[in-house]
Amino acid sequence: MVRGLLKTIRPHQWVKNLFVMAPMFFHRDVFTSTKDGVPALNLAVTGRAAAATLIFCFLAGAVYTINDLVDVEADRVHPVKRLRPIASGQVPVPMARVLAGVLVVFSLAAAYYLNPLFAAVAAVYFVENIAYSFKLKKVAFLDVGLIAFGFVLRVVAGGIATGTHVSVYMYACTALLALFLGFGKRRHELAGENVEKQRTALRAYTPRSLTIALGITGFATIGTYVAYTFDAATREFFHSDLLWLTAPFTAFGIIRFLYLVSGRAGRGLKAESPTQEMLRDVPFVLNLVLWIVVVVAIVYRLRPGT
Repeated sequence: MVRGLLKTIRPHQWVKNLFVMAPMFFHRDVFTSTKDGVPALNLAVTGRAAAATLIFCFLAGAVYTINDLVDVEADRVHPVKRLRPIASGQVPVPMARVLAGVLVVFSLAAAYYLNPLFAAVAAVYFVENIAYSFKLKKVAFLDVGLIAFGFVLRVVAGGIATGTHVSVYMYACTALLALFLGFGKRRHELAGENVEKQRTALRAYTPRSLTIALGITGFATIGTYVAYTFDAATREFFHSDLLWLTAPFTAFGIIRFLYLVSGRAGRGLKAESPTQEMLRDVPFVLNLVLWIVVVVAIVYRLRPGT
């Protein structure tokens, strides 16, 4: 039962909530200097960022549970989703309802304690996702737009929770990347069996339309990120002209994602979601780790011996 409940709230999907930490990270607030000038972890800011991220993880868990309750009949005819705990009967429907309710109440109460304005954004995020689960995911293209809006809300919430200014570039990159990931998710789903029985919006999509959408949003994401790295304000804020060195990793990640969702990676689309495809793909994960290392080194001006 416990394993089924954990699987229902999808911890592997919580990686998306790291966007809540993005404002703190790119504002160079992770570390602070002591009286002796020695770098030290900024516990006040990182603590608030971690709490905000955890709150969004619990809210996401509630949304996934509610979504599975809404889609239980459709999931039962899906070749992969029929194995989900609620669809398979591993987790009884009443238990799933209790789980969702507890997660929602706890998350919003904790959010209000952290910051009332942050709680308001978290509530909007939850309501938007509920509207998506019950109705709006059936509207083609609007469904992906709402996914992107959810990512932007994560960044907004992270900025509020940590008292950090968020740049226009960060909002733009987040929105474009989220649109790209959303269209990738639809491309992944379109490759499944019995798709018309599972998601009404999929009937309006075609492989060609999704390929075009992925191409546009993917290259727009790369272009916006490159513009951000060369922007004068960016270079002045980070006191470095080297952030452009992270752009190749970004481009590789976008291209590799396209490769994975198209099923050309040699194993087909066996995972339930693109996120699972990415997390088990060694080249993608290695590229992500290298991007993080290079970004940290440049943003926090790390040098050998520091």
